[in-house]
Amino acid sequence: MNMERLRQDVMDLAQVGRDTEFGLNRRAFTECDRQGRDWFRQRLAVAGLEVHQDGAANLHGRLEFDGERPAVVMGSHLDTVPGGGPLDGALGVLVGLEVLRTVKERAIPLRFPLEVIDFTDEEGRFGGLFGSQAMAGQLTPERIHGARDLEGTTLVDAMAGWGLDANEALGARRDPNSIHAFLELHIEQGPVLDRRRIGIGVVEAITGLFKWEVRLKGQANHAGTTPMDMRIDAFQGLAEFGGEIHRILEEHGGPNSRATIGRVELKPGAANTIPGLATFSLEVRDTDDRVLKALSDACRRTLSSIARRRDLMFEFDVLSEIPPAKCDPGLVELISREAEAMGQSYLCMASGAAHDAQSMTSVARTGMIFVPSIEGRSHSAGEWTNWEDIEAGANLMLRSVLALAARD
Repeated sequence: MNMERLRQDVMDLAQVGRDTEFGLNRRAFTECDRQGRDWFRQRLAVAGLEVHQDGAANLHGRLEFDGERPAVVMGSHLDTVPGGGPLDGALGVLVGLEVLRTVKERAIPLRFPLEVIDFTDEEGRFGGLFGSQAMAGQLTPERIHGARDLEGTTLVDAMAGWGLDANEALGARRDPNSIHAFLELHIEQGPVLDRRRIGIGVVEAITGLFKWEVRLKGQANHAGTTPMDMRIDAFQGLAEFGGEIHRILEEHGGPNSRATIGRVELKPGAANTIPGLATFSLEVRDTDDRVLKALSDACRRTLSSIARRRDLMFEFDVLSEIPPAKCDPGLVELISREAEAMGQSYLCMASGAAHDAQSMTSVARTGMIFVPSIEGRSHSAGEWTNWEDIEAGANLMLRSVLALAARD
């Protein structure tokens, strides 16, 4: 692989959507997202690759694609969370691009076409994994028209702002017979590989999650004149639930369970007014469907009990539900074998983050490669991976793709 070219791509893309204080912000269907996609489209064109955009706005780069042979597909995403880092998602797209360029420049004979995809809205502005779910045929009109971000902007309106019809995402569904295998390279986004000084993670399972917007409704009132035992304080209900999260995980979760309250809004929002409304996000993750269901039920019961005891009203909307997924055992073995052939240390592991790969498991054999994240940092400006680890992961991807697609 041409590491100088890959390094330059990483550094160039890291300037798109940059905020000098808070990292990158290329949220889906924003102007900075458009700039990142335009940059990628240009790189595909310069490399002499076929460029295609489907109804979900997924951007494809293709080599020897003929519509008859199934393709070996790589992909990830270029969109970021607000304040994100330069490698989350983007590294997988850029490594896929470099694989296609390398194969094309060396004129390596292929049994199967190659393809790299930038998937739309992986990070979840409108629920997460939108582009890969569209390709997997997992979208419905209800899901499309009900999707909105935390500020209330709808997916339909955001896509219309780009001149796109959101309903066309239903036509992005990919025939499973058109994909020979799907591979995704990604930073781990956790500390396991870095702390154990292991260069490669071979992913066996990918976490699922549910994300709610929860509302506890009480009664706004004067902070000075309302006695403590006469308050209907929405924030106190939120605080009590926050204290219950560890108990819920201990009683109903497992070693891969996670729960996070990441966003809170109190209204009216005045220092001298008792909050009458607490709105907050709740995101829960696990790699086992049954455990996720048990955690969902436990969260609902706990919130209902707190609301009854505190005379609050409890409501919630489901913002997204993503099922856990297993990687293909044959691809786990292939990637492990190629890592051994390189003399590269590796660890078979679960992913605690959601990825486009888990959508693709429903339509294709799917495998994932992790590279270490320094100190486990991600979704922050401090996210980084050493260049030697990036090079090892990129070359492992190249070897794995050629093992699947190259002629003997």
